Amino acid sequence: MSYLVPGEHEAVPAGDRLRRLLARPGIVRMPGAHNGHAALQAKAAGFEALYLSGAAMSASMGLPDLGVLTLEDVLFFARQIVKASGLPLLVDGDTGFGEALNVMHTVRRLEEIGAAAIQIEDQLLPKKCGHLNDKRLATPQDMAAKVAAAARARRSLYIIARTDAAGEGLDQAIDRARIYVKAGADAIFPEALTTEAMFSEFAAAMSGAPLLANMTEFGRSPPMTAERLQALGYRMIIWPVSSLRVANKAQQALYEEIARTGSTSGILDQMQTRAELYGVIDLAGYEALDATIVASRLPG
Repeated sequence: MSYLVPGEHEAVPAGDRLRRLLARPGIVRMPGAHNGHAALQAKAAGFEALYLSGAAMSASMGLPDLGVLTLEDVLFFARQIVKASGLPLLVDGDTGFGEALNVMHTVRRLEEIGAAAIQIEDQLLPKKCGHLNDKRLATPQDMAAKVAAAARARRSLYIIARTDAAGEGLDQAIDRARIYVKAGADAIFPEALTTEAMFSEFAAAMSGAPLLANMTEFGRSPPMTAERLQALGYRMIIWPVSSLRVANKAQQALYEEIARTGSTSGILDQMQTRAELYGVIDLAGYEALDATIVASRLPG
């Protein structure tokens, strides 16, 4: 149903809907959606929650993932995904767009547009993709202050604290994670663990705190299935940039075909058809909704 008509999901805050998913057995699968159309396709495939990656947003804007995005940029992407899908959305909030007060502002703005959760990481600006080297970390105390600020500001927003400290040793990452939970984090995201044994050891050390696993491609972490991560004790899994990677590869092939042949005829079989496009965005549903509205009549 079109977002123009209130839906049943709007009666329950998005953060609470995410908590309900997490209360069920099994790991919550959150594929990345880099725009509203991707969100609709993920929903049609049966997913019940989505992830919005800072790397995907940056790349969509032709920028590297170095903390260049503003809060307004993030709200633009998040708003369209929430409206299009109605699904609980976990938003990559990078370092929170400032210190404690800025984090509180970020939390309130995300709740205004209907996001379900925020991820805040313990890097310093300019932050980097978690799978790159030479990341600079904030002190655990400074990060804990941001987490506490987010917890104080939120109504229902689910707060996930990400730590990039595994590169300095798993014990440091575990120590930080425990501090963040005490500060008010609802869940922990250990970034760039490099072996299955590290995933297992982290989960064992953090028993009781919901954990999120990142299965990004071409990174430092080994590929593991959702089922395997669930068995290790993880409650959420994301594939943050996968949809963008696939879309970008297809677009590159399109532009190369046009440059080479001056036509798109040779690549039509790789395109979404007009009918398929209209089906995803529910053109017929919008037209039917429009037809149900009684036209205004002038008096007399």
